[in-house]
Amino acid sequence: NEVGIFEMTDGGLQTVANPSAALLAERQVSDGSIVLATMEGSRPLLVEVQALVNRTSYGYPKRAASGVDLNRVNLLVAMLERRTKLNLADQDIYLNIVGGRRLTEPAADLAICMAIASASRSMQLKKNLVVFGEVGLSGEVRHVPYADKRLKEAKKLGFAGALGPANQKLAGLYGVKDVRAALNQFLERDET
Repeated sequence: NEVGIFEMTDGGLQTVANPSAALLAERQVSDGSIVLATMEGSRPLLVEVQALVNRTSYGYPKRAASGVDLNRVNLLVAMLERRTKLNLADQDIYLNIVGGRRLTEPAADLAICMAIASASRSMQLKKNLVVFGEVGLSGEVRHVPYADKRLKEAKKLGFAGALGPANQKLAGLYGVKDVRAALNQFLERDET
């Protein structure tokens, strides 16, 4: 369950010493951009989740996802519409996991929800945080394994902490019980 990340150079394959830093090197802080603390085997990895939300030009909204299962995205969009005040029924939603990563763990749910909400409302995270947590159909944010490793990786790269499940008590972890609380407490308009 270990993952190695390599880079092709003139001298051949070279090990990437800090994969998280390499994946976030070109990140621009903007609405629709959330950093997810995910796990690849037993190694924590920070990746950017990007969302773009636009009013549809057609009668039926388009949903597209790169790097994550589209069925999972559709499920999360339905949950967001039902459990929060977001109106996404007439919105095209595009989701991208930067760096060509393919996410399969449910801990990406909260980051995906935050990215979609951020893009739809033109808002950003209030704090310099990474995000992780599984989200249930009633909007609750559920426990995920290795929260301590995820938080340690975030702090190593200069993040203030993490936004995640409320039932995991760790220094630097801002816990939320549900998605609505996460959106209300941690998203704000960029005034610059």
